[in-house]
Amino acid sequence: MRIIYMGTPEIAAVILKRLVENGEDEVVLAVTQPDRPKGRGKELAMSDVKKYASEKGIPVYQPEKIKKTECVEYLKRFNADIMVVAAFGQILSKEILDITPYGCINVHASLLPKYRGAAPIQWAVIDGEKTTGVTIMQMDEGLDTGDIIRKSEIEIADKETGGSLHDKLARLGGDELLKALREIKEGKAARVPQGEAKSHYAHMLNKKMGKIDFSMPAESIERLVRGLNPWPSAYAFLDGKTVKLWECDVDESSGNKAPGEIFSVDKKGFNIAAGKGSLRVRTLQAEGKRAMTAEEFLRGNDVRGKRFE
Repeated sequence: MRIIYMGTPEIAAVILKRLVENGEDEVVLAVTQPDRPKGRGKELAMSDVKKYASEKGIPVYQPEKIKKTECVEYLKRFNADIMVVAAFGQILSKEILDITPYGCINVHASLLPKYRGAAPIQWAVIDGEKTTGVTIMQMDEGLDTGDIIRKSEIEIADKETGGSLHDKLARLGGDELLKALREIKEGKAARVPQGEAKSHYAHMLNKKMGKIDFSMPAESIERLVRGLNPWPSAYAFLDGKTVKLWECDVDESSGNKAPGEIFSVDKKGFNIAAGKGSLRVRTLQAEGKRAMTAEEFLRGNDVRGKRFE
């Protein structure tokens, strides 16, 4: 089949690579978000999908607003059989959904209807889910509400991070997409309505949500730390400077300390009191420094009697 592929970040690029390397279908166009300023220098940066598509000689289209009439007309020129969408970042109109004979299918990194929205991977970790997965869905005008074609489940490991789960689901998403495309071509694809089951909405991540509230239970904070690793990261302030927490363990003891207070300092690490229990810090990153173990950090920092804010 001739495919128009729509996607933007790394997970979409991994899935696109799997589709291209499989070789059964032809990707005739890659649609992705416009280049955006990135980094301290705010230089324009290409999306991961654009980078990969450009390397493979796939035409790239970067509309600011895909719903515009001229965008719709441009997509029609490619005479595609189907559109595949994975973390594209824009809402598609019904006019776009109806362009191709097989419509648009979406690769979504959750077990729909659970975790509709922009950040299903991270929220599954933050919320303490035991399983998640990938859903291949026939897109409709709603937000991740279309009929389910395929669904595949995996377990979330005890120390899973947003980054490690992202990589697992990217690989799974590529595999499930290929199976779905074969089923569609053979006329065997299922179309199971999602129904009215309750859905947790996975709203977009931002840097502000990484500010740690130590009055929360240690278990919840530890999941936040893992879920926001590597971006946008969980952080707090020590002596007025930002410290990112990358790896922590949950300890039942709070040392009879107020939330945020540091205690149980030894050569290997230290604890931070929480609303319930405490966090034993394993890896962290001080402002302007590289990530390091708590043992390395303590060699140059005396934290006894101090408090994270």
